Amino acid sequence: MLEDVRKYIEAAIETLSPAKAQQLAKQLLEPDARKEQVTRVTQELMEWSQHNRDRLREFVGREVRDQLTGMGVATRGEVDSLKKRVRDLERAAGMTASGRAKSASAKPAAKSRAKPAAKRPAATKRTASRA
Repeated sequence: MLEDVRKYIEAAIETLSPAKAQQLAKQLLEPDARKEQVTRVTQELMEWSQHNRDRLREFVGREVRDQLTGMGVATRGEVDSLKKRVRDLERAAGMTASGRAKSASAKPAAKSRAKPAAKRPAATKRTASRA
């Protein structure tokens, strides 16, 4: 009968509260069972329930890792390592975080906003096709 209860709880994968465990223990034991027996069975059910939740969590985690590895998805550690490597290479190459090279001399912001050069007229199709 205890095995039937275990199967039911496994199927439901519920968190077994102390009250629920005590209720199940009372149902499993004879009506005239002593308080110590009920307490012991209640504790065993609680431990058993926690153990099964831990096993299920480990199983699901392992399965997810295996599936992601099979698909070639990088782990967080691998991505973090690559980010660090890119930052180190950018620093070594004198690049900024945006990927632009640092200028040799720092120009004031006012000079960098100079008027753009006059645009040349676009070539016509006739002159472009002769070339």
